[in-house]
Amino acid sequence: MTGADSAQFFKDPEPFICHPDGALEARLELQQGLITPNRLFYVLHNGGRGIDVDVSTWRLRVEGDAVERPLDITYEDIRGMPSRSLVCYLECAGNHRAMFDLLKGRPAGSPPWGTGAVGNAEWIGVSLAHVLAEAGIDDSAVSVLLVGLDATAPEGGYRKVLPVHKAMHPDTLLAYEMNGEALPRDHGFPVRAVVPGWVGANSIKWLGRIVVSAEWIWTRNNTTNYVLIGEDYPAEGPAMGQPITTLVINSALALPWPADLSAGPQLIRGYARSPHGAITGVEWSSDSGATWSGASVEPSPSRYSWSLFTFEWDAEPGDHTLMTRATDEAGNTQPDEIPFNKKGYLFNQPLPHPIRVA
Repeated sequence: MTGADSAQFFKDPEPFICHPDGALEARLELQQGLITPNRLFYVLHNGGRGIDVDVSTWRLRVEGDAVERPLDITYEDIRGMPSRSLVCYLECAGNHRAMFDLLKGRPAGSPPWGTGAVGNAEWIGVSLAHVLAEAGIDDSAVSVLLVGLDATAPEGGYRKVLPVHKAMHPDTLLAYEMNGEALPRDHGFPVRAVVPGWVGANSIKWLGRIVVSAEWIWTRNNTTNYVLIGEDYPAEGPAMGQPITTLVINSALALPWPADLSAGPQLIRGYARSPHGAITGVEWSSDSGATWSGASVEPSPSRYSWSLFTFEWDAEPGDHTLMTRATDEAGNTQPDEIPFNKKGYLFNQPLPHPIRVA
């Protein structure tokens, strides 16, 4: 393990690519099926390290000028509310960020994620909409601010604001279980948000406060951070560029970077996902995109899950490059190029994955 202090995490960091400042990048080659085991699920601690919350004293405060009844909710309270189960992938907005440097020669942001700032899990919790209804959310509500208990994070608790329509969507969860277990401490125990299809920063861990406002709320994370900043992204409001919400269609091979394979027939695996619906096709190329062939795509259990794809490749000795591109049911396909942005967000052009065949 390099680049990280193991004391930053509660889980064993050994299976990960470790980056500074509380970041564990998953190795997709260790992933075997659709569900990412908790021990292999990527981690990003925006305050540099995880926190250990005493569930007996934990309270979730719901307040603001657009609720009638402020609430203080206990762990027992939230587990007693109507539950929902959702298979959903979470992905950091900066996943594939290192490719801006590797492929375009323009370093962007940190941590320098490769392809492993993504994972797929089954979450159980209560709809945020149910909690907001219990607090008497008003028709005047415009924004819902989620605030974590990680006091070492920027702004004294990591925070993201959701528009009221996303907060009230029935699939936006306050989750307390992950893959059949109580939410692990590295993943936000006792309660975290899970916001399907939106960048991972919205799924606030160690949730402690919800503020419902009749006005739009601007914070660091929609003015200077989680904003597309560059000549192709005109500024919006007080933001330095275009604030990002939704993820983008993407795919990656479940191989090390670079990969070493033996000569002969190889079954290549990978994962594709889209915030806009199910993956309907994945293509692969071994000639830098001059020609493409179809991969087999396994059905996924929900519209929010990623999909496993496979294809057979006859590997000949030498240096090779494989590329993949995915298409979803809404007709979205990975673009050939994307413009540079300063923070390195939402890189989703097909990746030329280097492979050495012995």
